[in-house]
Amino acid sequence: MFRFVVPLLAGVLCGGADWSTVGTPAPGPTQSIGFYSAGCLQGAHQLPLDGPGYEAIRISRNRYWGQPVMIDTITALGAKVRTAGQAHLYIGDVGQPRGGPAPTGHASHQNGLDADIWFERQPGPRRAPQDRENPRLRSLVRADDSGIDDEVFSPQHVQLLQIAAELPHVDRIFVNKFIKERLCQTVGGNRAWLNKLVVWAGHDEHFHIRLHCPPGNPQCQPQAGYYSDDGCGEPLHIWFTRPPVKLPPPGTVLPPYRPKLPAACTAVLNAP
Repeated sequence: MFRFVVPLLAGVLCGGADWSTVGTPAPGPTQSIGFYSAGCLQGAHQLPLDGPGYEAIRISRNRYWGQPVMIDTITALGAKVRTAGQAHLYIGDVGQPRGGPAPTGHASHQNGLDADIWFERQPGPRRAPQDRENPRLRSLVRADDSGIDDEVFSPQHVQLLQIAAELPHVDRIFVNKFIKERLCQTVGGNRAWLNKLVVWAGHDEHFHIRLHCPPGNPQCQPQAGYYSDDGCGEPLHIWFTRPPVKLPPPGTVLPPYRPKLPAACTAVLNAP
């Protein structure tokens, strides 16, 4: 079973504020360095803010940078969703121009291999960039955290998650426990794709795609494996009986997340 452990890598301690104020990628060939929650990215590529089947939101954060394989994955997902006749996707955070820890919002998204896809849709024309900062983003889970909100959840969400899970290069997709539970109870036929859906706290308004370390990135640290079946047994059950992670109460102010990064990240941060 997947172990919920985030290792701290030996190296330099870097705060989120420095990484978030650098507005351009580090030069050089694209390299994911370190772990998803303790790393950085050299030679990041920018996700186009509009593409077939998607649009980026919260553009002012400047978190639409990633590995080329991640950019390709997002554009492929958008194209497949459009072909399926669904409304275009909202793409949230991918990563900062040089990766690294962000001042708010995430512990991961540091090495260019994570992306958030929102469950909410906006049928009709695309929004102007200035109107994308605070779109409606409904949860698929009831406000009292008692189960799926069937006024929001639809078969299109199931189809979306299957399309995403079956894309090449996807290591895992983080979803809320109630979403995984509903899929375990209702998906028939080919259930192999359920293996990619891993429960993590939150992830009720969006799902989180994580890719494998790409070939040719020797400093990228892969994540430990998880279950080999559909994950609908004990790996799901523990989230209802003894959850490994709990979210703090709303409004809780947490200290900045300051992981120890690989030494190579110093050069990435300080590159011209």
